[in-house]
Amino acid sequence: MRPVVPRALRGVQRSFARPNGFMPRAGQHIAQSLNLGLRLRLTLDLGCRSLSGTTARLREEETSDERQWSTPLAKQLAEAISATGPVPLASFMRMCLTADVGGYYTGAIEEGRDQFGLKGDFVTSPEISQVFGELVGVWFVAEWLTQGRPRRGVELIEVGPGRGTLMDDMLRTIQNFPAMANSIDAIYMVEASPKLRIAQKNLLCGEDAPMTESKSGYHSICKYTSLPIVWTETIKSIPVESEKMPFIIAHEFFDALPIHAFQCITVPANQDTPQHSSDKSSPSTKTSSSTLQWRELLVSPTPPGSTHATLNTPPSQSRSTPPPDFQLTLAQAPTRHSLYLPESSPRYRAIRQHTGAGAVLEICPDAALYASDFAARIGGSPKHPKPKPSGAALILDYGPGDGTVPTNSLRGIRRHERVSPFAEPGLTDLSADVDFAGIAEAATRASEGVEVHGPVDQGTFLEIMGIQERAEMLINAAMKADGGAADKEKFAEAVKKARKRLVDRGPGGMGKVYKALAILPENDGRRKPVGFGGDVEV
Repeated sequence: MRPVVPRALRGVQRSFARPNGFMPRAGQHIAQSLNLGLRLRLTLDLGCRSLSGTTARLREEETSDERQWSTPLAKQLAEAISATGPVPLASFMRMCLTADVGGYYTGAIEEGRDQFGLKGDFVTSPEISQVFGELVGVWFVAEWLTQGRPRRGVELIEVGPGRGTLMDDMLRTIQNFPAMANSIDAIYMVEASPKLRIAQKNLLCGEDAPMTESKSGYHSICKYTSLPIVWTETIKSIPVESEKMPFIIAHEFFDALPIHAFQCITVPANQDTPQHSSDKSSPSTKTSSSTLQWRELLVSPTPPGSTHATLNTPPSQSRSTPPPDFQLTLAQAPTRHSLYLPESSPRYRAIRQHTGAGAVLEICPDAALYASDFAARIGGSPKHPKPKPSGAALILDYGPGDGTVPTNSLRGIRRHERVSPFAEPGLTDLSADVDFAGIAEAATRASEGVEVHGPVDQGTFLEIMGIQERAEMLINAAMKADGGAADKEKFAEAVKKARKRLVDRGPGGMGKVYKALAILPENDGRRKPVGFGGDVEV
C-alpha cells in the first residue's frame, strides 16, 4: 500500500529527534498482567480436588527427600496445589507475572539484570526505533484534529508502560503541535510494578523530580508540559468523566493478561457428569446420549525426577532451562470457568459445534474487561452516560487477525529464547496471542457509542503513517549535522535496519505478526482512521 501522509499533517513532519539523538535501543515490554480492582492472589479452583494424584504425590514427597524447585515461587505454587489441587492456567500466569514476592515484574529477576534489552529477555518496537512512538503520537494528533480540536479535556492514558519509552516519544512528538499539547489535562500511567513506576518517572519527569503518593495513586510533573502524571495500579482508579476525551494506548499489554485454556471432550451416554463443587444448583446428571463438553486445562506439578526428554519438551522450546516444574492436566469434571467462559460468545460455541472433540481454545476474561473499560470511556455506558462520544484507543499487539480464536499459544521467553512456560516460574516471561476479535466484541457490547477498526498488520499501519518518510528525515538531518562520515553512515544503517525490522512481513516478522486495532466514537463507519485506510478530516 502506498504510504500516505495525512493532509493536515503534511509540512509539519519535522525532526522530532530524541534529546540525545536517535540510536536503536533494545528492550522494553509493555505488557503487564494487571487485575481490574482486585488484589493479586492465587485463585485456587476448588472444583479440581478430583485430581487427587497430585496432592498425594506431593505429600508423599514430604516424607522423603524434599523436592528441589527451580525458584522460590515454584515451591510456593506447589505447596498451594498440594493443599487445594491443580489451579487454572490464569491463576498460574497471574502469580508468575505479578506475585507480591517472586513475580516476573515484581522482583524475581536477578540483581543487576532486568527484563528488557539485549541483556534481558525481549525487545519491543518502541525500543527498536524512536519512529514507532513518534508515529503513534502523530496518530493521536490526527484523531484530535478530526474530532474537533478541543481546547481542553484531553487525557493520555497508557496501560502497561514498561520503561516509559513509548509515552516519552509520544509526548515529545505532541509538543510539535502546541494546540493539542495545550489541550491535555492529565497523563495517566497504569502500572502495577513499583520498580517500573520509578523507571517511568525518571524518564518522563527527571530523576530529581519528586513522586508523591495519594489515595488516587502516585504523582509527579511531566518534564515536557509541566502537566501532572498520575500512576495508578488499575485503570479503574482513573475517574470516568463524560466531558473528557481519553486517548488510550495499549502496546504489548493484552498479550500478558492471564488466559484460561479449555479442551472439548465427548462424555459417553449414561456417564455421571459431576458439577463444580461450589455449584449446588446443578447436581450430577446422566445423559441418555453422548455429549460434547468443555474441560479446563489446569496446572499441576510434573512428576519428581522429570527431564526434558520424559516431558517431551517440543523442539521449538530451548532446553537450556531446568526441566519444567509444572504441566497442564485436563480436569476430570467441569469447573466454574468451563461451565461459563466457553458459552460466553457465539464464536466459542461455534468451535464446539463445528470442530467437536479435541478442540482447544484460550479465553482471556481480563482482555474483555479492559476493552469494555476503554469503550465506556470513549462511547459512554449505562453506568457512565456520555452525551457525545469522543476519544480513541489504539491497541498494538500480536495474535491472529482473521477472527480466529487463539489456541495453544502460551509461550515462555527467557534471554531471547522460547522456553517452556512452566520452567523457572517468576524468571520466565509469559504471554499468549491476543484475540482481537474478542476485544472488538467486548468493546461494542460494552458501549453503543463506539466502533472498531482493524486489525491491520503493523507493517501496513506504520507504512501508511509514514515510517519510510520519517526514517529518511532522520538520516538527512544526521548527514547535515556535525560529525565524522563513518559515524553518519553507521547511524543511517541503524535507522534503515530498525525501520525494516518494524515492517518486516517475512515469517515471524514484526510487520506481519503484530497487529493494530482502533476503538473510535461510533459514526456508522463513515470515517476510517488514519493508518486504517482513512485520512484526517478537518
